[in-house]
Amino acid sequence: MTRKIWVFDTTLRDGEQVPGAKLNLYEKLEVARQLKKLQVDIIEAGFPASSIGDFNAVKEIATNVGNTDDIIITALARAVKADIDSVYNSVKYAEKPLIHMVLGTSDIHVEKKFGKSKNQILDIGVEAVKYAKTLLPDVQYSTEDASRSDFEYLWTTIEAVVKAGATIINVPDTVGYAVPEEFGELIFKLNDRLKNLNDQVLLSVHCHNDLGMATSNTLAAIKNGADKVECTINGIGERAGNAALEEVVMALNTRQAFYNVHTNINTKEIMNTSKLVSSLMGLDVQVNKAITGDNAFAHSSGIHQDGLLKSRDAYEIISPTEVGLSDMELVLTARSGRHAVKNALEKLGFNQLTDPQFEDIFAGFLELADVKKEVYNHDLYVIVENYYSKHDMNNQDIKYYSDNFYELMDLQVISNTIFPSASVKIKKGNQIYKSSTVGSGPIDALYSSIKEIIDLDIKLLEYKISSVSRGKKALGKVKLQVEYNGEKYIAKATDTDVIKASALAYINAVNSIVVENLIPV
Repeated sequence: MTRKIWVFDTTLRDGEQVPGAKLNLYEKLEVARQLKKLQVDIIEAGFPASSIGDFNAVKEIATNVGNTDDIIITALARAVKADIDSVYNSVKYAEKPLIHMVLGTSDIHVEKKFGKSKNQILDIGVEAVKYAKTLLPDVQYSTEDASRSDFEYLWTTIEAVVKAGATIINVPDTVGYAVPEEFGELIFKLNDRLKNLNDQVLLSVHCHNDLGMATSNTLAAIKNGADKVECTINGIGERAGNAALEEVVMALNTRQAFYNVHTNINTKEIMNTSKLVSSLMGLDVQVNKAITGDNAFAHSSGIHQDGLLKSRDAYEIISPTEVGLSDMELVLTARSGRHAVKNALEKLGFNQLTDPQFEDIFAGFLELADVKKEVYNHDLYVIVENYYSKHDMNNQDIKYYSDNFYELMDLQVISNTIFPSASVKIKKGNQIYKSSTVGSGPIDALYSSIKEIIDLDIKLLEYKISSVSRGKKALGKVKLQVEYNGEKYIAKATDTDVIKASALAYINAVNSIVVENLIPV
């Protein structure tokens, strides 16, 4: 039986300390419900003493999300009576409430931040724990800036608060100063002493990412005896952020033989949670971020694509389905090799091509890829149709498909505060269609105009704009996700005009739907 690692999520407290990432009560509730689906063990719902709004949000989460005994709800307090009362009065509505308090132990915090002696700080901590224990049985004590603290003083503090009743001891690397070997050794020594003092007390860690080592330090701590880890979704948090929950959990899953531990996390909810947090907080996930980045399971290199098509484990150590994605993404670009393009064509039914035919089609693919950057399935149909037409070959079935694809001919979008409107001209086969609509904003109006022409019940799930170059002629990249008949489709487009890129991305999504849902008659 492997050892259980408790997962404490602080997205709604430390994560919300990111400038501009403030959530309202309803958004906090939505994130908390998703964290419950993710099956975290503990949700830190906020810092209730900081404002009435935060107090109410923590209370609502305790009442509506913490109403079952499979999750613990906590919130942060400083080691003062008023803060502890705020936490208690907001989390007490949960089935399993916890009081979490923090007090510094490093010389920098004791002498410069508090201006007190070490003995005075120690006494404050002990009295705070004793008071909290009169309110709730479970109390977590965090030794702020532990990684820069004198070890013997740190241990003296831990020993004293455990004897006062603390049930969880949290050891933070508050400023991301630690390195894995050093932090692992610290946790090993503390764990050895703590288990001899009281083996029922959980040893926890909270690592920051200032030097890019939050996940590594957290994993080193687990290897050296830590029972609980504090993380955030997408690694968001104060300054450079915290240890990313998804990275820690998937490292433990993927290298289970090495760590010999397990968590209760439902990994299939990782991507849903990541997208929800990113959307509500307005914080984009960097595209190459481990596990939750857009490119984490996307492959565009011809060498990688060739290896993956021969054997998935050549370049894939985690299946995308484990974290809630449908499958890996082979992105067809000018860097894609023949194997990847041939595989894509075969999936579309073109599996009888001779070598000379394929080479000619591949040349057409490369020509389009240089212009369009990413090539979609509907583009492949057009490339094959062009080849067949060029050589006077029978292309009736292919023409059936291409006649159902949509092409943007022109657009006009007017943005104002009264009637944002859009007009589009779209080609389908030999027909030209026009539409003009108003919307709640320019993109809403644009997409309403396109939907009026295509007449498909498409639901927009995600819309994201990012810059992929600099200067006045910077390229804007639009990525969106839509749903049709229960299936999800992702599409992208790039242009110096982000409105045009938005239209092209939407039409790319529509054509992906056409490819998968039309059958030649």
